Amino acid sequence: MARRRGGTGLSLVADEARQQILGAAEQVILRYGVDKTTMDDIGRAVGVSRPTVYRYFGDRDALLGALIERRARMLFERARIFIASHDTFAEQLVEGLIYLVDHGRRDPIVRILVSPEHVELAGGVGLAAALTGEMWAPILQAAAERGEIRDDLAMTDITEWLALVQLILVGRLDFSRVDDPGHRTLLRSFVLPAFLPAGVSAPAV
Repeated sequence: MARRRGGTGLSLVADEARQQILGAAEQVILRYGVDKTTMDDIGRAVGVSRPTVYRYFGDRDALLGALIERRARMLFERARIFIASHDTFAEQLVEGLIYLVDHGRRDPIVRILVSPEHVELAGGVGLAAALTGEMWAPILQAAAERGEIRDDLAMTDITEWLALVQLILVGRLDFSRVDDPGHRTLLRSFVLPAFLPAGVSAPAV
């Protein structure tokens, strides 16, 4: 059992204390929304003062960044199972992007990562690209080993570009049904071909 700081209920173990604060922040944001949540709110939720919260997270953006990473990785675990259920890279890319963006935009915390109105918070496109790389690197590597994608693409370039593609998808999915075939047509026509080896065409829908 974690050791507790006297009177506050906060663990004396730094990593555990950070997770407690993140858990409280998550509940507050889910209740009030990102824009209306303050460090005071988070402190009250976990039973500590605002300065104590700042001791573990230097500022609000740092806390949000850590929270986004935590929630995004939870989504990634589910997404990898979903993506693995598809046999080809073409299906994995198209269906995986739609899955990640759809689930991400409906999560008020992950949405910070994938929405134009919040993307500049907590690391902006840089964090989005880093997490995109974490999510897609094993899938891209496996596809490269199968000869399904070009071998001259830099992973940093791919992940930054895919992060931007996700931002575009958020806008489309906000105003159109997820099962609209137009989403898949655009991804197959304009995103997928960038990955394919020379002379290989995108598979027909």
